[in-house]
Amino acid sequence: MKRLPINIHRWLALAAGFVLISSTTYLSAEDWPQWRGINRDAIWNETGVVERFPEDGLTVKWRAPVRGGFAGPAVADGRVFILDYQETAGSRTMDGHERLVVFDEETGTVLWQQEWPATYRNLQFKFATGPRAVPTVDEHRVYTLGAAGMLSCFDTETGDLLWRVDTVTDYDATVPVQGTSQAPIVEENLLIAAVGGEPDAKVVAFNKVTGDEVWRSLDNISETGYSAPIIIDAGGARQLILWHATAITSLNPKTGEIYWNQGFTIGGGMAITTPVRSGRYLAVSQFFNGTMMLALNPDRPDARMLWRGRNRGELPDQTDSLHSIISTPIVVGDHLYGIGSYGELRGIDATNGERLWESDQMNEQDRWATAYFVRHRDRYFVVNDSGELILARFNPDGYEEIDRTRLLRPTTRTRGGISGRYRDRAVLWAHPAFANQHVVVRNDETVVRLSLASTDYQ
Repeated sequence: MKRLPINIHRWLALAAGFVLISSTTYLSAEDWPQWRGINRDAIWNETGVVERFPEDGLTVKWRAPVRGGFAGPAVADGRVFILDYQETAGSRTMDGHERLVVFDEETGTVLWQQEWPATYRNLQFKFATGPRAVPTVDEHRVYTLGAAGMLSCFDTETGDLLWRVDTVTDYDATVPVQGTSQAPIVEENLLIAAVGGEPDAKVVAFNKVTGDEVWRSLDNISETGYSAPIIIDAGGARQLILWHATAITSLNPKTGEIYWNQGFTIGGGMAITTPVRSGRYLAVSQFFNGTMMLALNPDRPDARMLWRGRNRGELPDQTDSLHSIISTPIVVGDHLYGIGSYGELRGIDATNGERLWESDQMNEQDRWATAYFVRHRDRYFVVNDSGELILARFNPDGYEEIDRTRLLRPTTRTRGGISGRYRDRAVLWAHPAFANQHVVVRNDETVVRLSLASTDYQ
């Protein structure tokens, strides 16, 4: 075999070292390009993150003003994407403008913004304060779905509008009373969105570049709900999982063909939390109906029900397993953990639904209490609706709190108080983004980027 010249060997060694360094650098940084992170599973894989919080709080890298909205930030390619809304002054019909504003991730400088007319007259008055769905970033495109059903695609660098679909006009969609909330998802060359169109377009796949319809699926015979779709690999197939007001449905994401359907009728269309998949488990949880736990078939795209909550009440002493409303629970091994109907944190046996423990330490004990769980190695970053950031572990024996700090002042009071709650207090109801060793979080007034990098506190 012919030997390579010595200088070639050196060049190859240097190139290999460069690749190793580049790969290490790449693995230590991670964007948050859509709802609940890269894979919609609320798992954050970065290194170099603090083990505890500094006594005087996290370092603020920048803050900037924003308008109203429940949609959390997306972070991708050095940009922070925020979707918000402002009602036209003096409007009696709840007309205004939704806006996508894009910031430089490092400096907070506004790079560009786009806005469009939006009417919230069909939304419940108390919650007509801003968009719900986190922007979805894919390559050089960002997709937004406004609370009034306007689906838009923009160029991430220039802000140019690439295409737009008005789901109300184009698909005869009925905007849910709490506003369209399901962040669209990208799968290969498709953008898939829960549209709620008539007669057979509950979910629609668009060409992600042109906006042309590729397929539509499911008769729209019930409310679409508010739960964002996910895509999983299970049973030897890619499966699009959509939880709507009457069922959990699995579709072939390439064609819209139905793989399986498990009935789960939800009152008021309040299918809100995101389906949670962990190993063989697939779970959803609801305020009145409780939790339904499915077991995914390992051999083919199918599922069976393992158990579901027996109680149909909402008060903690009326409920058995877990009755979440906004807060998506987590599955760790054979255990389910989450926030129940009045803020109670519960540990559940995932195999049978039996409650193992309950704690009131993590969150306010309040109707519709909410917290957002993000897994980081063997621990969780949790943001509660009082605006606190908590480091914690969840075990079959109970809740272990490591540390907590103030993150951002909650400002959301909605119009005249929060409907359905027994206490009128401000809350933080926008899922934060954990990206590039920082947390980015917004309320109805401000977006702020705070450091979680261990090197910033040495």
